[in-house]
Amino acid sequence: MIGNNVGVTMTFLLYIVMMLAVGYIAYKRTTNLSDYILGGRSLGPLPSALSAGASDMSGWLLLGLPGYAYAAGYEAVWIAVGLLAGTWLNWLFVARRLRTYSLSAGDSLTLPSYFENRFEDRSRILRVVSAFFILLFFLFYTSSGLVAGGKLFETVFGLDYSTAVIIGTLAVVSYTFFGGFLAVAWTDVIQGLLMFAALLLVPVMAINVAGGWGATQDAMTALNPELLDAWTDTEGNALGAIAILSLLGWGLGYFGQPHILARFKAIRSEADIPAARRIAVIWSGLGLFGALMVGFAAIGYFQTPLEDGERAFMLLVDALFHPVIAGILLAAILAAIMSTADSQLLVSSSALAEDFYKALFRKTASQVELVWIGRLAVVAIAVIATALAFDPDSKVLELVSYAWAGFGAAFGPALILSLYWKRMTRLGAVAGILAGGVTVVVWGNLSGGILDLYEIIPGFILATVAIVVVSLLTPAPSSRIQAGFDKGIRSS
Repeated sequence: MIGNNVGVTMTFLLYIVMMLAVGYIAYKRTTNLSDYILGGRSLGPLPSALSAGASDMSGWLLLGLPGYAYAAGYEAVWIAVGLLAGTWLNWLFVARRLRTYSLSAGDSLTLPSYFENRFEDRSRILRVVSAFFILLFFLFYTSSGLVAGGKLFETVFGLDYSTAVIIGTLAVVSYTFFGGFLAVAWTDVIQGLLMFAALLLVPVMAINVAGGWGATQDAMTALNPELLDAWTDTEGNALGAIAILSLLGWGLGYFGQPHILARFKAIRSEADIPAARRIAVIWSGLGLFGALMVGFAAIGYFQTPLEDGERAFMLLVDALFHPVIAGILLAAILAAIMSTADSQLLVSSSALAEDFYKALFRKTASQVELVWIGRLAVVAIAVIATALAFDPDSKVLELVSYAWAGFGAAFGPALILSLYWKRMTRLGAVAGILAGGVTVVVWGNLSGGILDLYEIIPGFILATVAIVVVSLLTPAPSSRIQAGFDKGIRSS
């Protein structure tokens, strides 16, 4: 327990109250499903960029990645490089086309509805398959955020882990339930700035107190010289192609993350995308750098090795700052958790409301009814994710890794090709989504040799092959679908 004081407690309570207030304001502005899911497509460059970044990075940026950097040293740099490249390429090649094409394709609010409208799939199989994988992988992704929340409240307040998970869940669900996308996007701006400041301030202070960067490097050398070599693991073995590709492969995940892609669709205008891209890349680059430095700084600062490196940020904050300041910085972890968990809950609830409930059961459902179905879905999904998060031995980065690979492989190739290849067919899209999702599920449970390759890479490759082969083996899209493709792309 590190927060045994009034200052930390009051800071946390004030932060939660502020987020609930934002949720209430957004609730008053939410009148239909478009408002609830995409905020009426009204985000400017700053909120869209910070919302995409904050919802992307989640609690793993302040817990998981610093923990990996603490344990593996410079090897962790490869993940950061892959993620930064993925961020830039996603904004460069996907954002503009998805923003305009999703609007021209029947004003598609969700990723499954975009696929259905893009290929005029009257069978609904494309929408249902997409929604299934969204729900499957988001259960693990959301659970990772709740694990991070449990570790936060357990460490700060000395609460029982299960109780801590429940408290964190209630905080996230409450404002997502009422405010929908606007609440999520507005709070993401606050949370993104808070995360940014914390990730730069904490390692600078820790390294300075420890005697400077030279002293930190000396401490890393004393603990294990291999920590300073990005080309070897901690045992001194050279990182092979499989290991390096696996770390860089994290960047492929960006092209299929529904909660990030939703920010592209919600941008006010395609003219805002270049500015948003610059903000997003700078924010992500500095944030990833700060997260790595937190892990390195913890090695130099703490004389006794930490049992759980994922708690490095929290322990540094407690050791370095006045309780009131510490409370603000620790709230950055809550910000990171909330900024992603709320987005994941919202996309999942959208899949249930728009892609299952309306598409299969109540085609005539009113906007008010769909909004409330979405809100109830938030609660249901949060309950299941909470149950998955109750294992105190869960690792944030491991849960994120699995879900990240699932989304990247299932949706990344299908989305990219749907935006750039006119010849792609409905059955090709179904084959690609199934191939990518199933490969991740199967590959992730195997090991040894080539099977140690991060599952997103074989999943991405096999999904791409499946799309191309099946599309070429099936009849070409109708002239109407191809004309729709031309219209959607022309708009961008």
